[in-house]
Amino acid sequence: MKIVLENLTKKFPNRNKKIKGDVIAVNNFDHEIQDGKLIGLLGPSGCGKSTVLNLISGLEKPTSGKIFFGDDDVTELPAENRGVGLVFQNYALYPHLNVRENIRFPLENLRGKDKLTKDEMNSKVLKTAKLVQIESLLDRKPSEMSGGQQQRVAIARALVKQPRVLLLDEPLSNLDARLRLQTREELKRIQIETGITTIFVTHDQEEAMSICDSIVVMKDGCIMQYGAPQDVYDYPDNLFVAKFLGSPQINVFKGEIRGSSLFIGKDYVMDVKDLCGQAGRNCEKGEISQNANGAGSSEIRPCYVAIRPEGFEALSENDTDNSFGTLRCEFRKMEVMGRDTSIICTHEAFEGTVIRAIIPSETRPQFIGGEVCFRLKPSKVHIFDAETEDVIR
Repeated sequence: MKIVLENLTKKFPNRNKKIKGDVIAVNNFDHEIQDGKLIGLLGPSGCGKSTVLNLISGLEKPTSGKIFFGDDDVTELPAENRGVGLVFQNYALYPHLNVRENIRFPLENLRGKDKLTKDEMNSKVLKTAKLVQIESLLDRKPSEMSGGQQQRVAIARALVKQPRVLLLDEPLSNLDARLRLQTREELKRIQIETGITTIFVTHDQEEAMSICDSIVVMKDGCIMQYGAPQDVYDYPDNLFVAKFLGSPQINVFKGEIRGSSLFIGKDYVMDVKDLCGQAGRNCEKGEISQNANGAGSSEIRPCYVAIRPEGFEALSENDTDNSFGTLRCEFRKMEVMGRDTSIICTHEAFEGTVIRAIIPSETRPQFIGGEVCFRLKPSKVHIFDAETEDVIR
């Protein structure tokens, strides 16, 4: 089922009387979700992602805008008539019912032409229980099950009535790390087997990137960027998206573009001549730097330089030719984590506490203290305008 959201806006009354105006939870949200895809709504707490889910399900009515399921306008359609399955963070199982009865409950409420016989209901329950691999637990009460098993029951209850759309509101947040990993793999398998259009709300970027066909990154009720998870990670449109995606978080520095040279503090780190003539205030023709230190440049453009932790190449003492660009940092410590090594260091232009550079353990140089030098991998370096925080491609 294709879902189209047109200029969707949701406002709530402001409870703070000192602040005038409404609280805008969702602001002109415009997006199309393709049939049969698993889409992630990703963002920090309070960004509006759960509100979008509630609007799609019919639990909330939009202040303005339209919601379409396929060609059908469902904006004013009651929640019970939309054909959605909804799974919450807290499972919401009936404690006095066993698993079979919990899964069967939505079917018992069907009326008219949709009403099923007892045998038909039991058949659907068993089929759905097998799909989520809990067919041996049908006689247990929720209190007799683990968190992961309870979450599977909640998913089965949402799937048993064969919804047109499956909505998952942070369904893995209450699980421990190992169980969360296992359950998210199961969610992807179930979605592929059923082919149901699924919307997955989470603040955990690792969850979203691992199982979603595409992600929508949100902030303050607005879409900041959407696309395939790896594309959004590799090509962030703005500094917010770059900082939100990635673990450990991206390293952000204050920098300058001098002609066609990129500087972080006093360090020339790379040539960016391909940026000249782009993004408004970049260098004009004829103003390109004449050497690696920026001599001859007539324009300086402040910017943010964001470098992924895996974007550093640690240099030995004999390999610091500045013609290729070198970032010189103050070494603090080294953390060896088996396959990878984290070099912890600082720099005067860094926007944070410590820089975390990740390099393969077999390539790590030996440091006693003092200075550590890096060459940067261009594909892992992102440059953003200092005022707008939008990317400079």
